[in-house]
Amino acid sequence: MSRRDAAWLADILSAIDTISDDLSRGSLDQGLVYDACRARLIEIGEAVKHLDPTLLAAAPAVRWRAIARMRDQLAHHYFDTDHAIVSYVVHEELAPLKAAVVTLAEQVAPPPGEVAKGERPATGTHP
Repeated sequence: MSRRDAAWLADILSAIDTISDDLSRGSLDQGLVYDACRARLIEIGEAVKHLDPTLLAAAPAVRWRAIARMRDQLAHHYFDTDHAIVSYVVHEELAPLKAAVVTLAEQVAPPPGEVAKGERPATGTHP
């Protein structure tokens, strides 16, 4: 069973929050912080690649393709990644992305008490 858009959007929000947490420990000039943030940007780009294009069209101000391309750059050409670009994305682009993702997540979430099609209702017990 493939993951649903809601799960991919939750992954993006989690990665953004983790980047904020990482930055509270130091700056991007510190190797471990930079690497941690870079890994989360890769996660964001991977999640974006799995989202339904019609859902992404609901947030046209977000440069979804650029996010996916940045994931490829960071994952496959990490040795040739401009620190200034990563810094700009982390400090300037994540807040608007988070706002857009929160809005999209609200659109795909089932109404309270309703179970999404193909999912089992929560029973309070673990299998």
